[in-house]
Amino acid sequence: MSMPCSCFAPGRTIVQGLSADRLAVLTSIKVGASAFSFLGSCCIVSCYLLFKDLRKFSFKLVFYLAFSDLTWSFFNLLGDPGRGFLCYLQGYSTHFFSIASFLWTTTIAFTLHRTVVQHKADVEEMGPLFHLYVWGTSLIMSVLPSIGNNYGLAGAWCWIQTGTRIESVLRFISFYVPLWGAVIYNASIYYQVIRTLNYAAHMALDMSDRQLNADVKVDTKMVNRWSSYPFILIGSWSFSTINDIHNFLKPHQPLFWLCAMDIGAGSLMGFFNSIAYGFNAAVRRTLWEKLNQ
Repeated sequence: MSMPCSCFAPGRTIVQGLSADRLAVLTSIKVGASAFSFLGSCCIVSCYLLFKDLRKFSFKLVFYLAFSDLTWSFFNLLGDPGRGFLCYLQGYSTHFFSIASFLWTTTIAFTLHRTVVQHKADVEEMGPLFHLYVWGTSLIMSVLPSIGNNYGLAGAWCWIQTGTRIESVLRFISFYVPLWGAVIYNASIYYQVIRTLNYAAHMALDMSDRQLNADVKVDTKMVNRWSSYPFILIGSWSFSTINDIHNFLKPHQPLFWLCAMDIGAGSLMGFFNSIAYGFNAAVRRTLWEKLNQ
């Protein structure tokens, strides 16, 4: 017996053609992958709360990113909550905190750009603006689908119920526009930062300033690692984007393998973020010092 399938919360198209057994497999993949994201995010949040040495402004942004991933993955772990208030809460919360996660990565990129490229030291003063930007935008994008009471049961879990083309377009606007906007912004910012540091390295070499050249090389190595951050969003959500476009064009011809890739990659976003953003050199050094003590 075929039943509706939503290929992953926070949001996928409700498509016909997947059996109950396959739908159960997809739900298991989502819950299992979300567990990794939940544990990874828990580690970062715990490190921030336990170790005062890490409570600098830059890592504070990572903390809010991990908190968003933690809450997002927690509601994903609910699986199929059935109908009612819990269903609405899961759909709304997964949408809200996934967008918040995208946006916190842009604040990290902005902070790096303002410090390295613009040589400004006022980023800590912009903390309240970051909160207004992230939580405000997430709220607006989450309220949009609720105007038409679209949050509800969507296959084996809850997100936006999409029964019409207009509702599908609304999903793309409220979810994929912030997602790919963040990807494009982050990629452009990291490109400018790396270009600036490379230019400084060449200048230092020309002036035979060994100390400056050594400092720039260290910074370049660090930023080269940061430049991989946009690929976390790309890797996590490319299959989702392709799958939603496919389901939009062919709503009654779902591809099970694409749904599985969609679910597995998207649910691991929090885990990837915790490894890339959270377990940096400062965190590893602090953990090692505490263990030695």
